[in-house]
Amino acid sequence: MKLWQKETRVSEIVERFTVGRDLEFDIHLAPYDVLGSLAHTEMLASIGLLTMEEKEAIHVELKNIFKSIQAGEFSIEAGVEDIHSQVEFILTERLGDVGKKIHSGRSRNDQVLVDMKLFMRSEIKALVEGTNTLFDRLMSLSDQHKNTLMPGYTHMQVAMPSSFGLWFGAYAESLVDDLYALEAAYKVVNKNPLGSGAGFGSSFPLNRKMTTELLGFEDLNYNVVYAMMGRGKAERSLATGMAAVAATLGKFAMDVCLYMGSDFGFIGFPDELTTGSSIMPHKKNPDVFELMRGKCNKLQAAPNDIAMMTTNLPVGYHREMQLIKEVIFPAIQDLKDCLFMADFMLEKITINDQLIQQDKYNYLFTVEEVNRLVLSGVPFRDAYKQVGMAIERGEFKPERSVNHSHEGSIGQLNHAEIKAMMDKATANFNFTKWEKAFEGLVK
Repeated sequence: MKLWQKETRVSEIVERFTVGRDLEFDIHLAPYDVLGSLAHTEMLASIGLLTMEEKEAIHVELKNIFKSIQAGEFSIEAGVEDIHSQVEFILTERLGDVGKKIHSGRSRNDQVLVDMKLFMRSEIKALVEGTNTLFDRLMSLSDQHKNTLMPGYTHMQVAMPSSFGLWFGAYAESLVDDLYALEAAYKVVNKNPLGSGAGFGSSFPLNRKMTTELLGFEDLNYNVVYAMMGRGKAERSLATGMAAVAATLGKFAMDVCLYMGSDFGFIGFPDELTTGSSIMPHKKNPDVFELMRGKCNKLQAAPNDIAMMTTNLPVGYHREMQLIKEVIFPAIQDLKDCLFMADFMLEKITINDQLIQQDKYNYLFTVEEVNRLVLSGVPFRDAYKQVGMAIERGEFKPERSVNHSHEGSIGQLNHAEIKAMMDKATANFNFTKWEKAFEGLVK
């Protein structure tokens, strides 16, 4: 059953190839297809293409479909091409010819565009929430371990004292900037393409601003050709925002894998959160963080994967745009999983609070000693030379203490300021606008 099919049947081989994995992902678009149809038919009634009675009948059944989706009872039947077809066929079965009217002034092109944007908008909310949860965990750990020193490295060599408070806090603040990248994607996603049809508009007097309000979009994609050009662009923007979060997570996962190693011994996790070896009974492997590192590296390739599918396409719709779903849907799930697992694991992390006492970290404090001499009146270059000569003679004996007091240092982590930045970054998304719009559509 296909909305476009006439007399000739398409080869089953061709159908299998062209449908591909689309139905696997289309089921996730089901609630958004119904919401888009509720808004579209409300608008059709306002311009006289549906009677009020027809609109009410359609809305009753669309809301019934929405309830079945929420209850997990909805499926796309065998032989049905996509989610848009399934919804329309259900309406036609229940309402007869009235169900066939919902596609007036609409193409599957702008239908999938609006479905995808509604889906991505909702998933961005989930990603922001997951990022905030991890941020709170990192900030809590940063505060809890703010006075516990650890080695800082440059060139993978012992450099200067750092702290676990600095380490956890660095990744927390990084997530703030990552939300700015995600917000940029949200601004691209949060524009209404509905009414652009196949990319060339419609001769019906569509009220596109009405559907924009009904669906809680911030604004329209005004130019109908550009609205169609947004297929791939919105997904690539989202992938770019997700790649920013993934870069932070992947880097953190690498640190964890390194610091869990027996040559470092900075941190640990309970046995039930690590895996063992089939031959080496002493092993406690950081498999969760290794997989997180791999998934996050893969996520950072997603913007390029999408670009390579669309970069040489002329204006208009092309079927390979369907393949973008195979990148963006798994990518979103992978990032949500990584955010959840990072928070889950960090709840049970243990810190080696005696780490800094080991002799191999003596040279961490060379700069501290130079600075002490400078504060006593010795010129910096002379102080540097004195400490360097003491090291060469094997006479350097450090004081294992630090006195860093400036903003963002070991002694002043500026948690309140970083938390305020995160609160502001989160508030910029204004999810409540479309959440209220959705409530109005399905009530």
